[in-house]
This record gives sequence, C-alpha cells and structure tokens, in this order.
Amino acid sequence: MIRLTRINQSPFFVNADLIEFIETTPDTVVTTTNGQKVMVLEGAEEVVRRAEDYHRRIHPALAGSVGSEAGER
Repeated sequence: MIRLTRINQSPFFVNADLIEFIETTPDTVVTTTNGQKVMVLEGAEEVVRRAEDYHRRIHPALAGSVGSEAGER
C-alpha cells in the first residue's frame, strides 16, 4: 500500500498493484484496475516513485537482481 493525498487534503492508502493509469490533466488522476479514479495532490512522478519504492520493499530479491544484471553486461 502507498499513501497518497486526495485533493481535499485527506490522506488515503491505495494498493500499488491495483494502479492501472496515472494521468496529469492538469491534476494527477490515479485510475485503478477496477476503474475507480481518484484525484491526488502528488504529481504523477511522485506516485510512480512511491509505487516503485513499495515494490522494492516487498520484492527485494528482484530489485537486487535487476541491478546486478545491468552491471554484468
């Protein structure tokens, strides 16, 4: 889960695995796999960073293997 902030300043958590789209219209809109759309204060790049950080925390072996493969080439 990652923490985001709705436009009305209320924080909420979303399962990063359920994020399907992140759009800037000019507000950042997060769309989940079930079609729910939420406007958030964070920029699209920040939402992506948080989702990536989340995935690195829950799959540390995968994060390490990607870096080691790149270094071997």
